[in-house]
Amino acid sequence: MEEPVLTLITRHECHLCEEMEEVVRRVAERLPARVEVRDVDADEDLRRSYGEQVPVLLIDGRKAFKYRLTAAQLEGRLQAARRRRRLAGLRRLLSLPR
Repeated sequence: MEEPVLTLITRHECHLCEEMEEVVRRVAERLPARVEVRDVDADEDLRRSYGEQVPVLLIDGRKAFKYRLTAAQLEGRLQAARRRRRLAGLRRLLSLPR
């Protein structure tokens, strides 16, 4: 099964962003996940969507956290994301409607 994608939306010189990135990277090492860091100020779509609301963490493209998180909270969300992926895979195998 493919690893979850953690997209951290951040900006330069943001202490909350640095704190969140530290937690995200630490958890991603233990529970394999791919981490992508995107600068809100370098992307007009991100700036329109999130503006001053950084840091934001997306899990597989879905907003999961804003401003702060703990390792335990992220681990719980990653486990839920893995369950969703497994269920989606089973549905595809069995061709069941959602």
